[in-house]
Amino acid sequence: MKALLISRDTQLYAEIASQGAARVPPLHVAAGRAGLRDALDRPLADAPALVIVDASDADAADADLLERLTRHYAAAHFMLLTDDHQPDLLIRAMRAGVREVLQLPLVHRALHEAIDRIAASAGEAVLRDGKVLAFIACKGGSGATFIATNFGYALSTLADKKVLLIDLHRQFGDATLYVSDQKPTMTLSDVCQQIGRVDGPFLDSCQVHVAPGFGVLAAADDPAQAGEAKPEHIDAILRVARQHYDYILLDVGRQIDAVSLRALDSTDAIYPVLQLALPDIRHARRLLDIFRSLGYVTDHVRLIVNRYEKGGKLRLHDLNSALGAEVLHTIPNDYVAVTDSVNQGIPVLKLARASSVARSLADLVEVLTARRVVEARSGLFDRLFGRGDGDD
Repeated sequence: MKALLISRDTQLYAEIASQGAARVPPLHVAAGRAGLRDALDRPLADAPALVIVDASDADAADADLLERLTRHYAAAHFMLLTDDHQPDLLIRAMRAGVREVLQLPLVHRALHEAIDRIAASAGEAVLRDGKVLAFIACKGGSGATFIATNFGYALSTLADKKVLLIDLHRQFGDATLYVSDQKPTMTLSDVCQQIGRVDGPFLDSCQVHVAPGFGVLAAADDPAQAGEAKPEHIDAILRVARQHYDYILLDVGRQIDAVSLRALDSTDAIYPVLQLALPDIRHARRLLDIFRSLGYVTDHVRLIVNRYEKGGKLRLHDLNSALGAEVLHTIPNDYVAVTDSVNQGIPVLKLARASSVARSLADLVEVLTARRVVEARSGLFDRLFGRGDGDD
């Protein structure tokens, strides 16, 4: 979509141009004008699909100029940006056909939602609307990275989903090692340094491809590079990823900072991972308290219990009582299969697909993809446990 931006604010121009470039398909700010008079005096030969007007310093005469401009670009959609309530201008703008009014300073999410509405009304093709799922360790060693990476592989191979896992560990992220022996050529930090280039093909080229439908965007090898990632970069990456992948999995780690919070704000569901041990439960309570203070919907935060053994002194209903959160799923304690998988960098479903942990991951795929996989249950398990190459 081609846009004309009318503003004297060069910083605002750069901000909108950057946000537009990160969209799929991109919003291309083809030209800028200093004001409405300038826009009328120097019309574009190729009419834009969108005209964005910064009305932060508008005066009474600008209402007439705005009406003239809407008539000149009669087929275009108009968006008005304002930092103050200007009732007369807003009324006349609406009468002239302006349907999107946003407050300054600009809120990126509001901007993209407005552009989405405009694109939908213009009949632009809608790509995927992927779900973002976050896995976060309640305590070090809980097994969140193993579950996130192996669930991603299971989701792609068993449910035919296109899956991207993003390693958000700020230090010592090693998600790729759990499922691959490939060395990443690009990392999350590299992507953030080139955020203006982010689109579907670029994002695909930066991944370690574990399976045809599953890739991992690795964390930086050097912890000093972790600062390259900014919250607004995460917004742009997830926005593009949602339109190209069925599921985006986030391996969040344990650090709660501006970047991880922005990522968590964008999720459809959050899965804290813990073991049935008192230190894990204590850390889980603190984490859930943070989520509640942030206003996260309780139904979107569901626990996964790793290395679960029936008959232990601590039981699932004790966990529910202590934390007030639902346990979505349990992963059994299958030490040999998990250790072999991690040490070899091979997904456990590929290495030991008859193991109890592989079966549990298949169950988790069914739980999270719901009816479509449940209805095809026999086919799913035939693929997992039937005859094939690499049977144990």
